[in-house]
Amino acid sequence: MQSDLRGRDLIGDLDFTKEEVETILDVAWNLKMKRALGEQHNYLQDKTLAMLFFFSSTRTRASFESGMAQLGGHAAFIESRTTQVSHGDTEKELGEILGRYFDGIAIRHCDWGVGNKYINNVASASRSPVLNMQCDVYHPHQCLADIMTIMEKKGKNLKGKKMVVSWAYASSYLKPISVPQSLILQMPRFGLDVTLAHPPEFKLMPEIMKQAQEQADKFGSNFEVVDSMEEGFKDAEIVYAKSWGPLLTTNDPEEGKKIQDKYKNWITDSKKMALAHKDAIYMHPLPADRDVEVTSEVMDGPQSVVFDQAENRMHAQKAVMALTMK
Repeated sequence: MQSDLRGRDLIGDLDFTKEEVETILDVAWNLKMKRALGEQHNYLQDKTLAMLFFFSSTRTRASFESGMAQLGGHAAFIESRTTQVSHGDTEKELGEILGRYFDGIAIRHCDWGVGNKYINNVASASRSPVLNMQCDVYHPHQCLADIMTIMEKKGKNLKGKKMVVSWAYASSYLKPISVPQSLILQMPRFGLDVTLAHPPEFKLMPEIMKQAQEQADKFGSNFEVVDSMEEGFKDAEIVYAKSWGPLLTTNDPEEGKKIQDKYKNWITDSKKMALAHKDAIYMHPLPADRDVEVTSEVMDGPQSVVFDQAENRMHAQKAVMALTMK
């Protein structure tokens, strides 16, 4: 067990080693057990967390706020548009000041080309640890909940099991690419053979792809890219299919929507799930565009673990907070 996480930032998925991620998971399961048994676990009594949001949220805000309360502390919701953050406060000022007011700072900023830089700038000025609640590049806490859920369903020995991370069509806004990027970075470290499936316009960042291949090589797992949803699903034991925008192709919302609308057949339905392993699980970070991105039959069906996955956001985040903010 690694015990040197106090005061550490978690901004990118590779900020913590595999062994440190395993420590987070061990603590998360312990806290989940304590929650189930009704045992107090106020490890952060009188501690405070600033939650700064530039991007709307349901699960992220609820899970961090609830988790912090269960740990005995308090989380303060700060909305960028209704505070001086929108017209005056810089990253340096926020890092310096919030780092003195609070024992931790959590930020969600998904603007393309801006969010990750912003969070790192705050972290460079803060004396308190900074946690990434999602940016334009990474979504590390979601990915921790995902690996926790996969291990609960498939066991801790994941060597050789196929996971498909697939693009799926959505009719709503062009979503960030941070979830698939975090997944392809983290999952090969635990032995999963990852297949990334997407149409040609929906590529991920080249540097992230390079790092994903490096992690696969280091940990003896496979990483491949295909341009067919059906090929990606074939024999997969873990199906993780969600939408993201063609951000490396175009930043224009209208042009991006035109590209996206070319692939309405990229929907997770029972026909595609039948291509996967008979014991495959279906995962999605939510919210999903029902009957557009995924059919209700699949999302509410026996293979879906999306609600267990959502619950584990809270447990994984509690573990990170307890280890970094103590």
